Amino acid sequence: MVGLPYDFLANPLGAVRSTFEKAMAAEVASGADPANYDGRDWGVADLFRQFLFDNGGLSQVPILNSTSFKWVQPNTLVRFRGMIQDMLGNELYVGVYKDGPNWRTNKYMDLSQFSMGSRPDMRVWERQLLYCVPVPGQNSWVEPSSEAVINCYRNGTSQQREKRPRDDDTTSDPMDFHVSGDEFQGSSSNKKMREDEIPSKSSQAQDFVSEGASSISIVPTLDKDSLPCLVKIYDVPESDLKLNDVFEFVGIFTFDPELVVKDDADEFSDLCDDVLADMPPSKVPRLHCLIHRKLEVHDFISNSPVMEVKPHLVKEIRGSLLGHLTAVLGNDGLAANFMLLHLLSRVNGRVDNLAVGKLSLNLSCFSKESVSVFGNQITFAIKNLLPFTHHMPLTVDYLNTASLAPRKDYQLNRLVTGVLQLAEGSHLTVDETLLEAGTLNSVGVENARLLKNLMELQKVEYDFKYYKMEMATDIQLLILSEGKSNILPADLVLPFQPSSVDSAEPVAEEALEAWRWYLATLRSQPNSIEPELQKVIEDDLVAARQADRTLSSGDFSRIADDGAVNVSELW
Repeated sequence: MVGLPYDFLANPLGAVRSTFEKAMAAEVASGADPANYDGRDWGVADLFRQFLFDNGGLSQVPILNSTSFKWVQPNTLVRFRGMIQDMLGNELYVGVYKDGPNWRTNKYMDLSQFSMGSRPDMRVWERQLLYCVPVPGQNSWVEPSSEAVINCYRNGTSQQREKRPRDDDTTSDPMDFHVSGDEFQGSSSNKKMREDEIPSKSSQAQDFVSEGASSISIVPTLDKDSLPCLVKIYDVPESDLKLNDVFEFVGIFTFDPELVVKDDADEFSDLCDDVLADMPPSKVPRLHCLIHRKLEVHDFISNSPVMEVKPHLVKEIRGSLLGHLTAVLGNDGLAANFMLLHLLSRVNGRVDNLAVGKLSLNLSCFSKESVSVFGNQITFAIKNLLPFTHHMPLTVDYLNTASLAPRKDYQLNRLVTGVLQLAEGSHLTVDETLLEAGTLNSVGVENARLLKNLMELQKVEYDFKYYKMEMATDIQLLILSEGKSNILPADLVLPFQPSSVDSAEPVAEEALEAWRWYLATLRSQPNSIEPELQKVIEDDLVAARQADRTLSSGDFSRIADDGAVNVSELW
């Protein structure tokens, strides 16, 4: 915006200050006491929403990840795409205070920009804390290239040079308070205040990416080299944010690898408890969220062609994708058709314990020799088609030692992630051909049960030590096995019968982009059944039950799911 004393990208705190000062002036003009201001949004969100979406500014905002981390400057605008791995409760902080005749705010900041001292007119506000990680299993083609990241940063810095930040952007005598909502209600005997030194340039950012992230125990083992982020949320109902949801957070980035924590305490020590002791600002960057939006799988297909969903176009892309899958599967056309149905399946509803819409697939008749060829081709093909994929080599030793279920660590007061804490829309390939005779210990038996529940119910059991909690999910499961899997009862078991061992031909990037668009778009389409067709289906199911009394509700569900996936694919 021309003429404003701040830049949205390089100096977002300028917009925060400017709008806050206008809000305080309006409070005074109306005769209200600014000390009673409750911290509600004073126009910042609308200002940034206009810049990002109405004026096309979102594409100019750098994406914060392990590649861009060493380029992005503190106190600039960034966006972080990630999964909510843990919800850390609420944090209390000094939201507004008086500095001489002026009212100041610490909203969207870690550190106070002015010396606060001990003031009777300080007001404590509240914000939510989310520990977020890049989506587990995110494939490399989803991320922007290193060159694009550097260019985006250079564009941002060039704009920063054009507009000189205000002098009061520097920080001095900062003070930050941390306390969870639950602990604030309880005893204050263990609470202390944290006072931070003046931050310095993030010259050690490169060391953090290679060393700091992997040293944090709660980062998913599937993504040890990924960049975690502590996201601070303002003015948003807690019901809008759920564990394992994937969001894009746009906000102010803060990080300092040399930040010092002191143990000095004062009269505010009863209010403050550093619940983030194992995630200090010197290890985990912070993002003060201004705007957030929930992401679906199709939001990660950034380079796919923008096209209208038309039957002839869908049919053409489907034909080429089916041909590719047939080549990958050694010219087994039946397996290719069911593989395509599997990749299009999703949980679109729940009835009691039934997850409607899922279609897990067990390709049997593999050997250790054939899986080394076709298993690798299948895994590689799926990685190129779907944004979030995982491969699990199932052995007795793996079952006996792996941490599949997330668990609560009450000593750290953190949720320690497990292999099965995945985002909706993830794909999991289980290679059972490595499984040999052996004895499962108690951990192995529990892990086998967890996988079975995921397969049948699309639920993952979280271990909170004193109780277990089932969390609904939506994960596509593919099992490669010698015979029918006895551990993982799939919806469909199909003998794999390749007729050719030729490797699949290299695929052009344009074709991959079209196939990704096809899968993501058709999976996102709503499923509905007309009343007339519903009556036909009911009559058919009744006739089938009369002919075979062994058919269960689960069998009917699988038949209905297969039909729904077929209809969505042909549409």
